[in-house]
Amino acid sequence: MNNNKIEPKIVYNFLKSQPLATVSIVNEDGNPESALVGFGEKEDLTLIIGTNKSTRKYKNILKNPKVALAIGFGNEMITVQYEGIAEFMPDDEEGGYKKLYYAKNPSAQKYESDVGQTYFKIIPKWIRYTDFNKEPEEIFEITF
Repeated sequence: MNNNKIEPKIVYNFLKSQPLATVSIVNEDGNPESALVGFGEKEDLTLIIGTNKSTRKYKNILKNPKVALAIGFGNEMITVQYEGIAEFMPDDEEGGYKKLYYAKNPSAQKYESDVGQTYFKIIPKWIRYTDFNKEPEEIFEITF
């Protein structure tokens, strides 16, 4: 992880303020696919997303767990590019992740009891943070 201890905190605080992300994956034919998702985050910058086993997202992540997310760029003019590895979380491994996810996305809790509802944690591998509000822009990368 990056030696600068402040940068992960900046990213974490920004992630906490964002309700949605675009997650991009590659299907079995090598074609890209993207989906808008709610997410939760931990201080170590691990993310959690929920999905149903019937979705393309679920099937593609099981075949290729490499994912990329784009987060932000509303009125804040801040973005995070996030690359990581998605890990399927069986019910007995969810721990506190699901609580974080539903605390941030309470409307998603209605799907919790749906047949096929499942969760992935995403372990960060590379993050790029850009704040266009500053002059010059604040840009840094964190490699894990």
